[in-house]
Amino acid sequence: MAKHGADCNGDLFAMDTPSQPIVIVDVRVPFFRLVLFLVKLALAAIPAAIILAVFSVLLSFLLAALFGVHTDFMMRRGWV
Repeated sequence: MAKHGADCNGDLFAMDTPSQPIVIVDVRVPFFRLVLFLVKLALAAIPAAIILAVFSVLLSFLLAALFGVHTDFMMRRGWV
């Protein structure tokens, strides 16, 4: 078996010392790389929104089938 790590006994991430807080003060990202990331994020949100919409429609159909649909309430209010 290969030996890897600091002391080679499986305790690579031993917690002998107390933890120290880390504060990030600056992140350097080139402007166009950030723009490209945000464009990809926006394009990825479109299929995610479609999937959530289909899921919510299916869930509403299921709830309507379980509890019944009361369209007379909507007709009395003038919604339909």
